[in-house]
Amino acid sequence: MLLHGSCHCGKVKFSVEADAPVPFMRCYCSICRKTAGAGGFGVNLGAVASSMKVTGKRYLRVYRALVPDESGTGTRESSARRHFCGRCGSALWVWDPTWPELIHPHASAIDTPLPLPPDHVHIFLASKAPWVEVEGRPEDPKFDNYPDMSLAEWHRRKGLGSA
Repeated sequence: MLLHGSCHCGKVKFSVEADAPVPFMRCYCSICRKTAGAGGFGVNLGAVASSMKVTGKRYLRVYRALVPDESGTGTRESSARRHFCGRCGSALWVWDPTWPELIHPHASAIDTPLPLPPDHVHIFLASKAPWVEVEGRPEDPKFDNYPDMSLAEWHRRKGLGSA
């Protein structure tokens, strides 16, 4: 599915082909929550990095969060690059060279009507802000950290998209 997205001020626009276009995973980690969260969480989609086309690149900025290092005693810079508009601050997408073929646009930046998900997967609930209530259905899968399934696997299990 071809997705079109933009920032709030319209200076950055993009299109990308998504094999997994159904927004399903609500991430409550402190990074997503603070950089892209609306209801105390961020929602990322899965797309094909090589299909990304961007206008307004001069307005793009990149944030690399600090995450715990391997020893657990300090921090290191995350390999994930969180792209946002330097003019209005809109979170746009995440790209990580660890998985160079993938790009993860934020559902909140997509202008194309997205399909409604049959359920949501709630991840990083251990990082949830105390004021956030987990919305959704009681049977929605919930995880304190990473889920036991990938984005593509969830779409496959649900018979959604071409993932």
